[in-house]
Amino acid sequence: MQISTLITIGSVLAGLWLILFIFPVNLWIMAVFSGVRVNLIDLVFMRFRKVPPGLIVRSLILAIKAGIEDVNSGLLETHYLAHGNVQNVIKALIVAAKANLPMSFKQATAIDLAGRNVLEAVQISVTPYMIVVPAITGVSLDGIQLIAEARVTVRTNIAQLVGGAGEETIKARVGQGIISRIGTATNYLSVLEKPEEISKHVLEKGLDASTAFEILSIDIADINIGENIGAILQIDQAVADLKIANAKAEERRAMAVALEQEMLAKIQNAQAQVIIAESEIPKAMAEAFQKGQLIRRR
Repeated sequence: MQISTLITIGSVLAGLWLILFIFPVNLWIMAVFSGVRVNLIDLVFMRFRKVPPGLIVRSLILAIKAGIEDVNSGLLETHYLAHGNVQNVIKALIVAAKANLPMSFKQATAIDLAGRNVLEAVQISVTPYMIVVPAITGVSLDGIQLIAEARVTVRTNIAQLVGGAGEETIKARVGQGIISRIGTATNYLSVLEKPEEISKHVLEKGLDASTAFEILSIDIADINIGENIGAILQIDQAVADLKIANAKAEERRAMAVALEQEMLAKIQNAQAQVIIAESEIPKAMAEAFQKGQLIRRR
């Protein structure tokens, strides 16, 4: 008797749990008392569509309490089924509303579905963010190498967040601008004396065009002097000229040696001919004596 009673009680409790799971009455009551209009049947159907009703209801309560009126359960459910981050979207809308930033639910969901962290983007738009640009090396016209470190203060450009270039583009453009400005300086001392001229020059180029950020300021944190590239190039040129001169001198020396050898060969050939001619003299005298052509003088 006791076992059957326990089974009955367990079955009743399991049935109640199943009914409460399928019909989330507690969520519906919480939504009603929070001023959120949501149908209990809609909450039931969310279970079958594999949408967590608790997430939708809590997000709606947050939105309503924050005064965001263009949100309903259908929109949140659609965004969840599109693999969006519902909580991030609602929190981003709340932060934007408190900071008086113009942002609609449609815009926030588009940013979220584009793979951006919409909450972080809104926070950066409210509180500017600093991008650290790696050390940039440039060479002034007088051949001195300068190594500059920059800090770029930006805030999110909500209107261009979808499809806009990211942080790496800002770093690349600022680095290129610094190199260009250093390269146009006639003297490296002018850059060291007025580093703010670099910031002014770079800001005027509108480097944040088509990016997800708006550049507020560019600060040159530090400038160090590197190598004297001009002197190194001059030394390299002098070494190259010396090698060319040595090569030409070696060529002339080789030609002189060859000419000397040629002259020695000619002299030796002439001496050989003289010796041959001298050896023919006694023979010629003997032949002349035999023929009586040689006359002896008294």
